[in-house]
Amino acid sequence: MNLSVQIKSLPSLPGVYQYYDIDGKILYVGKAKNLRKRVASYFTKKHENGKTRVLVKKIASIKHIVVETESDALLLENNLIKKYQPRYNVLLKDDKTYPWICIKKEPFSRVFLTRKLIKDGSDYFGPFTSVRTSRALLSLIKELYPLRTCNYKLSPENIENKKYKICLEYHIKNCKGACEGKQSEQDYKGDIAEIKNILKGNFKSALQKFETLMHDFASRSEFEEAHKIKEKLESLVNYQAKSTIINPKITDVDVFSIISDETVAYINYMKISNGAIIQSNNIEIKKKLDEEDKMLLELAIIEIRQRFQSLTKEIYVPFAVEVGDEIKVSVPKLGDKKRIVDLSIRNAKFYRHEQFKQIQIIDPDRHANRIMKQMQKDLRLNEEPRHIECFDNSNIQGTHPVAACVVFKNGKPSKKDYRHFNINTVVGPDDYASMEEVIHRRYKRLLDEGQNLPQLIVIDGGKGQLSSSIKSLEVLGLRGKIAIIGIAKRLEEIYYPGDSIPMYLDKKSETLKIIQQLRNEAHRFGINHHRNKRSKSAIQSELSKIDGIGEKTILKLLKKYKSVKRIRELSLDDLEKFINKDKANKVFSYFAKLK
Repeated sequence: MNLSVQIKSLPSLPGVYQYYDIDGKILYVGKAKNLRKRVASYFTKKHENGKTRVLVKKIASIKHIVVETESDALLLENNLIKKYQPRYNVLLKDDKTYPWICIKKEPFSRVFLTRKLIKDGSDYFGPFTSVRTSRALLSLIKELYPLRTCNYKLSPENIENKKYKICLEYHIKNCKGACEGKQSEQDYKGDIAEIKNILKGNFKSALQKFETLMHDFASRSEFEEAHKIKEKLESLVNYQAKSTIINPKITDVDVFSIISDETVAYINYMKISNGAIIQSNNIEIKKKLDEEDKMLLELAIIEIRQRFQSLTKEIYVPFAVEVGDEIKVSVPKLGDKKRIVDLSIRNAKFYRHEQFKQIQIIDPDRHANRIMKQMQKDLRLNEEPRHIECFDNSNIQGTHPVAACVVFKNGKPSKKDYRHFNINTVVGPDDYASMEEVIHRRYKRLLDEGQNLPQLIVIDGGKGQLSSSIKSLEVLGLRGKIAIIGIAKRLEEIYYPGDSIPMYLDKKSETLKIIQQLRNEAHRFGINHHRNKRSKSAIQSELSKIDGIGEKTILKLLKKYKSVKRIRELSLDDLEKFINKDKANKVFSYFAKLK
């Protein structure tokens, strides 16, 4: 059956579709509100992404599964992706087994860390993405509450028959001796109930209990015991202070956010209970088909909630997502809820920044490839700007006009390719004409010498300088063959040829940072050359005032003594040793009059 017949026979219902190649190998799994409409879009739409075009060419057959709701479709899609791992699907890989805090279902429940979840009715809290955090929390619990650590089966019969004896833990006051009946099960259960509240982020009952105990001991003048309780109270308050954020009324909420670039998306997840972050995790998703943030976030929400066994009924996200009717989706616009989402976004950004740093160190080529793709997209270029040249004019009060060309390759300065230009054909301070001259000279030479041309030219200046540069490219037959933009300093506006409306890049984007680095480097390089030229001119003009001293003698003296100041301090004998008597006498007499 050909594909068009398969597509027409699809129902207009929610479900999951699967694409297979000619060998029957699964290529892609997707979900849809309307199966026929969604699948048909792959074959009727023009896809900008190359990988999507390749996928469509490989599709030989389509299978589908109809489900009741969109939520069911999302869950089924996620399970099929994990099961088959199709080549063109993003996959939230995670081979970690996270630790949980288990409160065992047994008389006198033990509390311990575990990486295995056993469905025996025990309570599990977590998972914790940091082992250090989970151990610190367990340590705090054991500091606050004396719990048993033994593996004894503390049934009422065994305790009554005195089957077990108290151990060292009892004597050092880490346990109350339940094995010999020195602590009742009801009292132990009270401690366990408070521990569960702490693990859920609710500190109120535990704080009240310790405060009451402290005052009771103090009122009976048992100050040593009161002080011990005070230390426990302070430990709990300190832990609560580190955990609490914004508003304790916000409880049982999952928060998700996403930050993405051309090839990768970074997702942050936070679990909020009683105004405290009790879980936080970051994941990275490598894009396969230029997927949109909405689709990636939906996939991540379902997967992460399954992974962390979250049963919360509400989620906060930065934009609307479709994850089924069972979950309330909130997109906060202001107040404490908005600040929580902003905090999640900040965490996603920090995670991305950390990943960038690691990639830059471990795999600089991958780092460069990512930046080049991002620049191509941000600047709407036909190809990656692997070779960029930036030009800047320098003239102060109209004197000694010069220009600088700096070159970046793969996003990094290539200093051996930097070039200076002295302006030859322009009289006076005319930036437009100067830029026209420099662009013509630079690219005529590259063409004459058969050298590689850049993929992008950046002009330091607005519409005027850009227009002048384009004139030179037209003369050389290069207009349209090299991308060219101008950057205006005032508001960092990006100008394109023939477009009077500038483009504004995100102030924090890597693309703008590289363009700013190019512009600043060109300015620095040009100013240095301009300064050197003015200094040399000033020195030569001082010596040229001496009658009978020509340019050759001036250069000979400067080469030997480096500065006019040193020449001025020379004696007549010193000068006569280096130049003839007549010229030595003229130089010496000139400076003698100035003293």
